[in-house]
Amino acid sequence: MIAVVPETEPIVRAAVQSNPALLKREEGGISLRTQMQSLVYAPFKAAVQEGNGNVSLRALAQGPLLIVLDGLDECDNKDEVQELIDGMLLFFRENPLVPLRVFITSRVEQHIQSRLDVPGVQLDNLIDHCSDDDVATFLDILFEDGCRRSPVIQAYVRQHGEWPTQGDRRKLVRHIGGSFIFASAVFNFIIMGTDAKVSDLTPMDRLPMALEMNPGLDGLYAQTLARSMHLPHFSVILSTIALLAAPLPTSGIAELLGIHNYEVVNVLVNFQAIIQVPGTDDIPVTLCHTSLRDFLTTESRSGNLFANPSHHVRLFFRCLECQFEHLWRDPELFNRPIEQTPPAASYALRYSNVHSDGGQTFFQLSECNDAVRLCREALARQPGAPELISTLANAVHTYANRSRSLVYLAEAISLFSRALELPSTPHLDRPRLLHNLGSAHLNRHLRTGDMTDIRRSITLHREALELRPLPTSDRAVSVTCLGGALVDQYRRTMTVVDLEEAISLLREGLEIRKSLHQFRSSSFSSLGAAVLLRYQRAGDMADLDEAISLHQEALKQLPSRDLSRLFSLQDLRFALMNRYRRTGAMADIDEIIRTHRQCLDLEPFPNPGSWRSINDLGSALLDRYQRTGAAADVEEAISRFREGLELRPTGHADRSLALNNLSNALLKRSQFTPGLADLEEDISLVREALELTPAPHPQRSLPLRNLIFSLQAMFTATRNISYLQEAITYCEDLVSCFPVGHQDRPQVLRSFATLLQMEYNATKRAGCLVQITELREEANKLSAPSRR
Repeated sequence: MIAVVPETEPIVRAAVQSNPALLKREEGGISLRTQMQSLVYAPFKAAVQEGNGNVSLRALAQGPLLIVLDGLDECDNKDEVQELIDGMLLFFRENPLVPLRVFITSRVEQHIQSRLDVPGVQLDNLIDHCSDDDVATFLDILFEDGCRRSPVIQAYVRQHGEWPTQGDRRKLVRHIGGSFIFASAVFNFIIMGTDAKVSDLTPMDRLPMALEMNPGLDGLYAQTLARSMHLPHFSVILSTIALLAAPLPTSGIAELLGIHNYEVVNVLVNFQAIIQVPGTDDIPVTLCHTSLRDFLTTESRSGNLFANPSHHVRLFFRCLECQFEHLWRDPELFNRPIEQTPPAASYALRYSNVHSDGGQTFFQLSECNDAVRLCREALARQPGAPELISTLANAVHTYANRSRSLVYLAEAISLFSRALELPSTPHLDRPRLLHNLGSAHLNRHLRTGDMTDIRRSITLHREALELRPLPTSDRAVSVTCLGGALVDQYRRTMTVVDLEEAISLLREGLEIRKSLHQFRSSSFSSLGAAVLLRYQRAGDMADLDEAISLHQEALKQLPSRDLSRLFSLQDLRFALMNRYRRTGAMADIDEIIRTHRQCLDLEPFPNPGSWRSINDLGSALLDRYQRTGAAADVEEAISRFREGLELRPTGHADRSLALNNLSNALLKRSQFTPGLADLEEDISLVREALELTPAPHPQRSLPLRNLIFSLQAMFTATRNISYLQEAITYCEDLVSCFPVGHQDRPQVLRSFATLLQMEYNATKRAGCLVQITELREEANKLSAPSRR
């Protein structure tokens, strides 16, 4: 101030000489308010009053002196900040014409906003002014400086041209989302490799990785949100903001949840560093950065702040109740323009089905029934309202999915179709209605196999997609569902064009959804499954490698304890098994075993759902034993198969398979373990398995083979001819399981001949030689290539 207005210097000096404590900030000393009054306001006012005609003061006439207070929210003493603002406002009320202005920058904190929200103060929210251009300029300056300092980047630019490209810069700006703190972190990651895991990579390698970066704001989020954890309705308000399909003002949130507006504001005022909370009740509450939603919807990051998707069920019911309450008060509600509809009612009309879909796996059947009842009662009061017909259709569809009822599914299809046939209204979302009807037809196809339904589903999803041209989350839903329907049609018809179109659509959906945390995993999985289908058709290893990579990415998006990981792990395991069979790479069988272990971490023994993972893990361990000879793998496989047998008690349909698995593992261990205990138990188990599969059971050949191998091994170990003769008897039974024309019959015949040769060697029975000759001749004849 003294530099701009030198006339204030003697006045400031006199004030300090009169009270030296003005320059001290010890605890309990002079307050900020007093310092500003004595060292700024009073000297400036006095200089202006005494300086008529002075050149420097004439300059002020062209514009007031501006004082900038930056980062006021960073002051720890909130009471002192409020006192400072009160003193400032008092000075300007008493001196409205003084050529002085104060510009304050701060995050929106309640103790600051509550003092400044008065006449005479102009408040502006930077979130209302898109800062993407500023972020882009900021990055341009940083990259220009970084390129000038890095010989690696300079060499790259000489060979390849501009770096980063304009397209990559735009992607970075979108990912940064207006946060300069995050922009700085992204730049440092790319140029300096601040993460030790990528420090050996070049900036060019790190650039695509930066587009997946977490902003690193989890600590700030947790600390800020913790301020209100003790307040009533904290969890439901926070979960609602995280799961809403579109932002609502505080009044809309309150009405949707059935609580008071002041209760919502009471919770949110402490969040203003991370959530934009407007000063009025009619402006939507928005997030400062999209990463906050990712944080709240990822349990491994947010812990007890996690917005559980089960909250969708409550929001769905509140949407129904809200729209019905408004409709009873205003029967013309559906005919009014959206902007004339109360925010909560408008939201409920448009997005109730989003919450029914989001809570699909959490609905109890009784809750589905309650929803259908409420919707039927509402439709009875206004029978022709397409919105109510659509809402009932969604409720019936949810009930059909939970109850597996084809009758309710048919009703849902009929209701969706009826709603589409009626004249459109401002609140009817036709693309979403087309999508829902397409999904219902697809569900019925999956239940019945009717190809008419799958064709109808594809037609409806195409029509919905045409109405969603922009790359938004809604278009991502349409392209993903159309891609999924085409994949299902390909599985039935094997039409390659369907698969190629599906892959193209799923790639587009994934690109859109890369910024939407809650959908990324399913998008990676869907594309991975489609690409794997193409590998199975054409055998291109590039497709198989991509499918594995996509399924691995799908897993990365899911918290470690999320049960939906089970499906992603199964998809990854299947893809890895395909590559292992093709290449025999030990790294693949090792990863397959790790995926089985992760499944068991989610569903540990004795959980009934763990049986398949236990069984598959045991089989994978035996596969690895065959390659490495590691006895520890056989030991663990036996232990796992014993657990599996325990989960398949007498009478269970899978008990025979469980018996065979354990029998096979014991047989392998008997090959390197002295004594007959393993072989004796092995034979006992496989005899029981054989009893459970009497002829003509289609699976009888499996226990027959195992019993023959075991009896043969017992003969080799004991030289007791009775074991060999019993094996021969069962081999005759096994031959009957493979009639002429079966591809495995030659091998079975040769095995039979081998057993007879062993009997001849032991007994010299002449009849064996005739049989051996006949069996080998038939096997050779069946194996010989056919001639035309």
